[in-house]
This record gives sequence, structure tokens and C-alpha cells, in this order.
Amino acid sequence: QVQLVESGGGQVQAGGALRLSCTASGRTFSTYTMSWFRQAPGKERDFVATVSWSGARTYYADSGKGRFAISRDNAKNTVYLQMNSLKPKDTAVYSCKAIVSGTDYWGQGTQVTVSS
Repeated sequence: QVQLVESGGGQVQAGGALRLSCTASGRTFSTYTMSWFRQAPGKERDFVATVSWSGARTYYADSGKGRFAISRDNAKNTVYLQMNSLKPKDTAVYSCKAIVSGTDYWGQGTQVTVSS
């Protein structure tokens, strides 16, 4: 069983920045593929970004390209999502996901609210 805990959400004005963190349990974090997703009110959950186990490969949804950066620190069992130039449409609950031996694990999410 893998537990994920997100933090770093909050309220920010348009154009601002936030850095989200997701800390995972487990001794083999360096083998997990980690991703961020978000869900806006009344909408389905959408993919945001993913990072490979080593951190060498990243992939982004078009909505975040050029503004968001995903990274990880395997020594701290933590994945980050740096979000810059935030827009009101980025408002959502952001959740991290770990893929461990073919099983998905989700955190509880952290709220990001961007005001205009």
C-alpha cells in the first residue's frame, strides 16, 4: 500500500505561482511513475503532467506546457509541480498519482484557486 500526501495548494491571483508537493510512503519511491491530475468543479479529472522514475522524462498536457514543471526528489520521496503564470481556469483540486507495479494510488488532493 502506498500513501500519497499533497500540499502547497492555496489561493493566488492570476499571474501568480504555486509549488505543489506530493510525498509518498514506501521504500521504492524511485521506481514509481508519478503524475499530477486536476479536477475542476463539475468537470472530469484531467491529466496535467507526468515524470519518469528517474526524473529524466517528463510529459505535459497542452494546458500546462510552458507554465508548469514537474520534478521529483527521490531522496525525499517527493514529486513537485511548479505552476507559474496561473490563470483562473487552473482552479481545481490537484491530485498526485503513483503507478506502482501496475497499480494506481491517489492522494487526497489539494485545492488551487486562482482569482482574476
